[in-house]
Amino acid sequence: MIKIFGHLAPDTDATCSALIWAWYLKEIKGQSAEAFVLGVPNTEAQFVAKRWGFEIPDLLGDLDADQDVVIVDTNNPAELPVNVNDANIIEIIDHHLLVGGIKTKQPINITIKPLASTATIMIGMMGDDVAKAPEGIKGLMLSCILSDTLEFRSPTTTDVDRKLAAELASDLGLDIPTYAGEMFAAKSDVSHFSDAELLRLDSKKYEIGDTKFRVSVLETTSPETIFTRKDSLMASMATVAAEDRIDQVLLFVVNILKEEATLLVANDLVKQVAEKSFGVSVSGDCVVLPGIVSRKKQIIPNLTV
Repeated sequence: MIKIFGHLAPDTDATCSALIWAWYLKEIKGQSAEAFVLGVPNTEAQFVAKRWGFEIPDLLGDLDADQDVVIVDTNNPAELPVNVNDANIIEIIDHHLLVGGIKTKQPINITIKPLASTATIMIGMMGDDVAKAPEGIKGLMLSCILSDTLEFRSPTTTDVDRKLAAELASDLGLDIPTYAGEMFAAKSDVSHFSDAELLRLDSKKYEIGDTKFRVSVLETTSPETIFTRKDSLMASMATVAAEDRIDQVLLFVVNILKEEATLLVANDLVKQVAEKSFGVSVSGDCVVLPGIVSRKKQIIPNLTV
């Protein structure tokens, strides 16, 4: 059986792309395949799965040596099981920069394209077989595109993403703004997460020289619900950093509707990063970054210390 999974701190694209590709391998290619997750998916991913009639995939347990696996929505070993290189990786499908560090036992299929979501890439790979997809799978595809593009607000959005989303929405009889609003409302409900869980919920580790960061992004239509926890979130950063063996957590609260990010400035290191990376002057415990919504294209490429 082929195990399919995305990255740690699974979001909508990582969770649903695994489900999409498992359907494709089983129903179209006639192979034994199953989707898994590497953690509890965020609230948006949980909403999407339920909305389209899917259970959240099981949590991936110990990865056996020589287990056939397909990796989706990442190619970064830091976001994957520690023994991923012992498995028999047969395919990688991703839309992030090439990190390096993954080793395979044989030549494999690798598809990495500069598109906004992994699901967009998968649709292209399926070709005419997309027409065979049931409503639920098409719903997952649309959800991945809308999530990763923030309903086309993100600079990662391409014409391909827009075209496919429009076609899928038409097939499903959905109004994109209405459905995207439902998704973002679900994503914004983070009341039941602890501070530490929020800091890790949608995050990636990133190193600048000898300094190790956890770059966390919370995308929301109601940022005030997060700002009410600002003091406790910043107080929890030191604990999370110590537990995760990093130097600092950088938390960006992305206001989807205003298309801006607010960086919580917990100490002088974060202040230095903000001023050097984004050309702003920091005078308090947070700083607003107009137009910044994408970690992949606008935040991580600009980070410096």
